[in-house]
Amino acid sequence: MNPHAAEAAPARRVFVLGATGTIGRATVRALLAQGDEVVCLVRPGAPALPEGAQVRLGEATDPASLARDGFRGERFDALVSCLASRTGAPRDAWAIDHRAHVDALAAAERAGVRHFVLLSAICVQKPRLAFQHAKLAFEAELRASGLIWSIVRPTAYFKSLSGQIARVRCGKPFLVFGDGTLTACKPISDDDLANYLAGCLNDPARHNHILPIGGPGDAITPQQQGEALFALLGTPARFRRVPIALLDTIVAVTGALGRFVPRLAAKAELARIGRYYATESMLVLNPATGRYDADATPAWGSDTLFDHYAKLIQGSATDDRAEHAIF
Repeated sequence: MNPHAAEAAPARRVFVLGATGTIGRATVRALLAQGDEVVCLVRPGAPALPEGAQVRLGEATDPASLARDGFRGERFDALVSCLASRTGAPRDAWAIDHRAHVDALAAAERAGVRHFVLLSAICVQKPRLAFQHAKLAFEAELRASGLIWSIVRPTAYFKSLSGQIARVRCGKPFLVFGDGTLTACKPISDDDLANYLAGCLNDPARHNHILPIGGPGDAITPQQQGEALFALLGTPARFRRVPIALLDTIVAVTGALGRFVPRLAAKAELARIGRYYATESMLVLNPATGRYDADATPAWGSDTLFDHYAKLIQGSATDDRAEHAIF
């Protein structure tokens, strides 16, 4: 008999929502790598998940399916959610970022879950959009639940900042808003973020905390992103500067029309989302000064955006950007 067998802790059972997105798949890999038993609820026809993950077919937005097809009356130690609304439109945001998570929290409590790890967003620090308010509403419910919680608020994702590679390679200019230095971020890769999310289960310092997190290195502006991209391509830098006033006009027009044409109301919200990201940094906000603070934004991991650009240009990496395809 192994004298240490009695000391070995059983593998954690972790229930994962949002497992089929790029961050979700990376998180499943990270959980498996640290020895957790991973169960994922996904829709029928969803992309394949990493080998070793248990796949259960169902609908995360349906409480009955969540209980019947997902948890199945079994016990779990933790729930990790990478689930998020796709568009950020109000109806989608409140259905996914809030209601589906409220239902998941209730199901998790019935399943004996002790720790809930939530992937949120750093932009909720200055909430002006429907999806930000929806996320904050659930964050408040999670914090009041009595469970151990870890709310992770990452900065920009690589895929959100990679949409202009194709246009620049075709000889088009790099688009920036204003002078290209209005905003800055510390972008984080899917794998680095996934390792951070999985590590929340092991690190008591991340329990019952809101956790802003960025990638390694200094904060970078859109102007710097464009300059680096042109340098990697070996071509002279060319920029097209889009006035913020143009975005204001689009927001005003779509907002006015949306009052009378319902389908334009969603477009108005998307316009507001676009303007928000064009004018707000994805960094920690200092509540005392109202300014974004790059030095106060934690850095994590080893992957850099510019290394990612190089891999995309070389063809050794791909981006599944979906709704992140801004340009």
